[in-house]
Amino acid sequence: HKISLRNRGRREGIPGHVLREIDKTVSMAARNTGLCLSLAINYGGRVELVDAVRAIVRKALDGHITEEDISESLISEHLYTHGLPDPDLLIRTAGEMRVSNFLLWQISYAELWVTKDCWPDFTEQHLLEAIRDFAKRSRRFGGL
Repeated sequence: HKISLRNRGRREGIPGHVLREIDKTVSMAARNTGLCLSLAINYGGRVELVDAVRAIVRKALDGHITEEDISESLISEHLYTHGLPDPDLLIRTAGEMRVSNFLLWQISYAELWVTKDCWPDFTEQHLLEAIRDFAKRSRRFGGL
């Protein structure tokens, strides 16, 4: 299916043998032009934001950017998910009504859909139901 692969989490803290396997698999799939499978191994939304701020501060201290350069797009460029569109729909299983530290910046305008079923029981029918519900919604992207 020509699927490429990327890990969208911190490399620090992942055991070396796991990193080698991830890197090998990412490398093997690097030229694939189909869908991109994003793994969230050692991922946390708060840590992602901290890492982005640190990278931006380093650039500012090095004189590469000024305070006026800091914008939403600059922050987005420094997130683990740079280059990917923000999600339109976040599906939560197990009846959870929280985002659980997942893609905190990126889901600011995402629509939420919750099912009481747990992930192992999530079916194609659930997905179709979520998509149908999403299609009926009026998206405001922060507006009134």
